[in-house]
Amino acid sequence: MSTAIPADVRDRVLQAAQELYEQNGRETMPTVDAVRRQARVDMNAASVVMREWRRAQRAQSAPLAVTVPEAVTQAHSTALVVLWQTAQQLANESLRAAQAAWETERSEAERDRQEMADAYERQAREREQAQTQLETADRAHQEAAQQAAQTLAEVRAALAEALTRAERAEARALEIEHRAEDLRAELDRAHQDHARARTETASLAGELRQSQEAVAALRAQRDMTEAGKTQEAERLAQAARLERDQLLGELVAARAATAKAQEDTAEARERAAGLAGKLESEQAHGAALAALLARLKIPAGRASGDGEHS
Repeated sequence: MSTAIPADVRDRVLQAAQELYEQNGRETMPTVDAVRRQARVDMNAASVVMREWRRAQRAQSAPLAVTVPEAVTQAHSTALVVLWQTAQQLANESLRAAQAAWETERSEAERDRQEMADAYERQAREREQAQTQLETADRAHQEAAQQAAQTLAEVRAALAEALTRAERAEARALEIEHRAEDLRAELDRAHQDHARARTETASLAGELRQSQEAVAALRAQRDMTEAGKTQEAERLAQAARLERDQLLGELVAARAATAKAQEDTAEARERAAGLAGKLESEQAHGAALAALLARLKIPAGRASGDGEHS
């Protein structure tokens, strides 16, 4: 069996056994498992080489005699019987020595077997512990991978949601900006309507003054004319009243248009206020325009007073 063991393995086992034997002070022989661990070989090679090493150690500690024993030499000169008895005694001693050696070898073999069994059990426990640790590490790795995948999915979902919210916010901002432009355009149109209404009101007021002046002139002319011209004066006065009434109607329509423009301005100002400060300058301008329109209003009693006077 020793010939099947590589030379380098055998040398490592012998060296490890000798080193451990020296460390024990040559009092106890090292175990097979200890030698196997230090030599880093398999249990079979360690067991075979250790058996040879133990035999070598026993042979060195109790070498057999290679010369004829002195008792045999003395017996040879006395008698054959004594020689035979001595030979039997030596044979018995050799037999007992062989039996003792066999018992020792059997005991060592049993001890080697027990050591090998213990080593195998220890290796099995270590292998089982390593397998358990490997399975635990594998489960931990799988759990960590699953947790990482779940975290990555959550991060991706949160990122997608954030991007969606950002896109919606951007679209909402563009919509607000477009709406603000529309409100600015409506406010500009309201300003233009106010300007036109103010111009028309001023024009109507001028025409009304001219009509009132014409009526006053007609009245003066009527008072100064003769009785024969009364009908003509009355006709002219009637025509003037009709013209005045027409102008008054146009003035009322202009006032209604002005009121409508004021309502449009107020509505535009309320919508503009919802832009959170973006149209504050337009609101200030609308307020100034509303104040200007309030100053341009014509009292209602003035037109009715002129009608009664006529």
